Amino acid sequence: MRKVAVIMGSDSDLPVVTPCIETLRALDIPFCVRVLSAHRTPDAARAFACAAREEGFGALIAAAGKAAHLAGALAAHTTLPVIGIPVRSSALDGLDALLSTVQMPPGMPVATMAIDGGKNAALLAAQILSLSEPALSERLESLRAEMTAQVLAKDAKIQAQFES
Repeated sequence: MRKVAVIMGSDSDLPVVTPCIETLRALDIPFCVRVLSAHRTPDAARAFACAAREEGFGALIAAAGKAAHLAGALAAHTTLPVIGIPVRSSALDGLDALLSTVQMPPGMPVATMAIDGGKNAALLAAQILSLSEPALSERLESLRAEMTAQVLAKDAKIQAQFES
């Protein structure tokens, strides 16, 4: 199975990518976690993106705040799917990162998650990889069934609580 790269612009983004990492682990998807900056380590970020396909990666997840150029910088150097996680910051509450991540020029697509949307980034990467991994597709179906069962159990509890 191809791997997923989880790349943070700063180690302060770790709380945002932790749900992503936990989801990849739960789905038994191989991954690596790196800190690479579009601004402070541009050559290292470029080299990583350029070599990612040959290194066995199937998708890149990039979490960054403020100017949030990391996902776009990676996308400029690979044709692998890049998934951006805008990270909430104190300045504009993550709106700056969201707009920086989603507003990519034609030809440089970045799938953009919600602000601090680490779990969905992992799930999208899993869905992409599942196109060629039937066992992963089955694990995703099981996860969906678990989520459905949890919501239905909560619904039953609420209905019982407010029966008239």
